[in-house]
Amino acid sequence: MRHRERHRTHRTGWLRAAVLGANDGIVSTASLVLGVAAAGASPEGIVIAGVAGLVAGAMSMAAGEYVSVSSQADTERADLARESRELAANPEQEHAELTAIYVKRGLDQALAASVATQLMKHDALGAHVRDELGITEMLAARPVQAALASAGSFAAGAVLPLLMVLWLPATALILGVSASSLLFLALLGLLAARAGGAPVVASVARVAFWGALAMALTAGVGALFGAMG
Repeated sequence: MRHRERHRTHRTGWLRAAVLGANDGIVSTASLVLGVAAAGASPEGIVIAGVAGLVAGAMSMAAGEYVSVSSQADTERADLARESRELAANPEQEHAELTAIYVKRGLDQALAASVATQLMKHDALGAHVRDELGITEMLAARPVQAALASAGSFAAGAVLPLLMVLWLPATALILGVSASSLLFLALLGLLAARAGGAPVVASVARVAFWGALAMALTAGVGALFGAMG
């Protein structure tokens, strides 16, 4: 019977971007709403600020993620081009480098050299890219995927506190948005931990703590400026 192993490494790229986007969407929008509300803004003004924050944040996340991951992709392409040139110019040295890598991983010299020879005969560049540079198809940079995941997850996260603003009465807005946003963050931490196989308690505590801190500081600033006004 065939044994099928289930690993989570293939999720790291999109999972990181999705969790980061959703977390930022909840935290930044909830914090913005709380700050504006604490300053004494009208319900309409609070909603407008929240929607503007959602749009600006989603575009900022998409642009930032695309630029960041594109830089990684550019570096990977440059490394591939350099490795290709080195293979063409000095294949013996490249064979020796690959052999040394396999020796460090536990093979004896003769077997390491034989493995390097066979892999280079099959796909020399692929072998060096994978084993010397550490670039694999699973972990390769994908700028568009990362940008879309970040923007979409930010918007999804930002919608949650906005819905609470629309649903809650003005008298309960600050307390309700704060409590519900912490709940949303805790659920996000739980989902991220389950998807990535990480410890649940640590993941939940991490996102809830930083979210609570951000909301408290922003509400405090809003209250301060509201009192000054």
